[in-house]
Amino acid sequence: MGEGSGAEALRQRIADRLGKSGRFKVVDSASQADVVLRGTSSIWATGAISLSPRSNSASQTVYTGYLSVELASKTDQILWSYLVTPSWFHTSSITDDLAGQIVDRLLSAIEHGAASPAGVSASAVPETRVSLHAAGGTFPAPLYRMWFQSAGMSVTYDAVGSEAGIEELAEGKVDFAASDMPLDSQNTPSGLHVLHFPTVLGGVVPIYNLPSLGHTLRLTPQVLAGIYSGAIRKWNDPRIADANRGSELPDADIAVVHRSDGSGTTFVWTNFLSLASAEWKKNAGSGPRVIWPVGTGATGNDGVADLVKKTPNSIGYVELIYAIQHELNNAAVRNPAGQFIKADLASITAAASGVTEKTGQDFRFSILNSANRGAYPISTFTWLLVPVPGGNPEKRAAIADLIDWALTSGQKQCASLGYAPLPREIVAAELQAVNAWKKE
Repeated sequence: MGEGSGAEALRQRIADRLGKSGRFKVVDSASQADVVLRGTSSIWATGAISLSPRSNSASQTVYTGYLSVELASKTDQILWSYLVTPSWFHTSSITDDLAGQIVDRLLSAIEHGAASPAGVSASAVPETRVSLHAAGGTFPAPLYRMWFQSAGMSVTYDAVGSEAGIEELAEGKVDFAASDMPLDSQNTPSGLHVLHFPTVLGGVVPIYNLPSLGHTLRLTPQVLAGIYSGAIRKWNDPRIADANRGSELPDADIAVVHRSDGSGTTFVWTNFLSLASAEWKKNAGSGPRVIWPVGTGATGNDGVADLVKKTPNSIGYVELIYAIQHELNNAAVRNPAGQFIKADLASITAAASGVTEKTGQDFRFSILNSANRGAYPISTFTWLLVPVPGGNPEKRAAIADLIDWALTSGQKQCASLGYAPLPREIVAAELQAVNAWKKE
């Protein structure tokens, strides 16, 4: 379970729980095993909470972290994966909480036949000598780089942002592009015609650097719009304090961080702010680039995360995996059902519930502000964009095979990085569309 603090304790607790489940026998070495559960973890302090209102010295350190695992077959094919973060109100230690969540998720997957090694074969991607070049969003970049390596194909991916990736596709510089922003008549470069293939679900999260805050920050959509418009400038503003009663918010200026490049993550974020605030929609609007009323710009999800991490009292927005990798706190956001929800695999998956009713050949779905009670409100699909007509037949076949692999074997890997797999109905419809495009 990794090399960090608590990794050995996590490994032991998982082994104990699996043994007690009656569904697994834990053996001494991988050579004896039918399947191997492996993972990475990290646990870190986020602040402290006071145990006594009369004493500043009586406090308890608050920890957060994550546990990411993969279940692999004897041939090293990924059968199942998952990533968990601490439960909101866990009464046990963080180690017990993370281990318990993972075992519960694995047992559920086994119960539903989603992690069975029976009949597993090697990757379906055929051998090809074609090299592919793609560019686009930083939002899915960690997953795509893992996928392209796992698929055994030669794919170069430039994480330059969705806008730049689309421009490079329009100019014929890349074979396909990646975007968190679906194209329409308003934002499609002249002469470019594409098909959209969603690959996974992800969540854009507000990250913050408040070392003294011992609780998860709660933010409403209206407060987020107020912060990014400059209407809310202090952390102890009554509009923030109202949703965070009992927390000691600092009397400090909010250091706002945003993307400086053309970004699909920004497209998702600003669309969400536009839904929350008519004033934001009128003055700043939405898109991969906007004129920011306040704040400091940074390039890419990594750049925003880096700047927030080194800037006290700051706030930014990134895809969930970047918050986890940079060990940053991310806020719970109020959804349309009135629930404050943190982004995780379950709440992102909940946002896509029901979207399959719209399944057709156009896969440009929006799941922002899902009405589902447990849904994280800033959830989104991310897409691969392929040109039509398909151009070079050999490259078209290679791209189709790659997408086919991503929609099947790749879906079992994505959860280990905090991306949620696609609904099965969407995958089935996409596979048909990919096959039709391949034959053009």
